[in-house]
Parts: sequence; C-alpha cells; structure tokens
Amino acid sequence: MSHKPNETLLLNYLGASPVLRIIDFFLDNPLSDYSKNEIVKNLGMGRVTFFKYWKELEKSGAVKVTRSVGRATMYRLARESEVVKQLVRLDMALARGAMEKAVREYEKPVAVRSR
Repeated sequence: MSHKPNETLLLNYLGASPVLRIIDFFLDNPLSDYSKNEIVKNLGMGRVTFFKYWKELEKSGAVKVTRSVGRATMYRLARESEVVKQLVRLDMALARGAMEKAVREYEKPVAVRSR
C-alpha cells in the first residue's frame, strides 16, 4: 500500500471519507479542543460537507462538547466512545507497523561494490 502525500496512515488505510478526516484531525491534535469553524478551516473542507457529517459524529457520541468560548462551542474527540477507542487502536497499530518497517529498511545491509 503506497502512502499518499498529506494523508495520515489511518486515512491511507481506511480511505479519506469526510467522517474519517474529521476524526483523524482530532487524533492528530489530541491536546486541544476546537470550534467547528477551526475544524473546517484546518481540514480545508467545504462547510456543507462538514456540517452534513458533523451531525452524525455528534449523534454517535464520537465528539463531545468541552466548553464555550464566547459564542463558540469547543469540541474534542470522545475517547471513551468504543468506536473511537477502536480507531485509536488501529491508528496506533498502523503507526507501529510503519515504524517497524522503517527500522527493518534502515537495518538492511548496504551492498558495497568493489572497484
């Protein structure tokens, strides 16, 4: 499987559907919470597309409200959600696999040509 530029291992493996792109954004930015506008801007996703799929993420419990800042509601990935836990495990397994492959490539003996 070849890795596409600007795509994480998770998106490369599962496909870059809008829902997965949103979840992947949170996986890549776990220490902060974000407003919907910040997420749209960071993903470069159309607002109509974003809001269509965002409703499903909210209903499923994959994202949760963390706080309000002025008029903006801030969100974070709901890591207690079973689906989110499984995606986190898959993301970690893919990263581990990629790291192990990179180590194997690095440790391969280099052929030295004699002159």
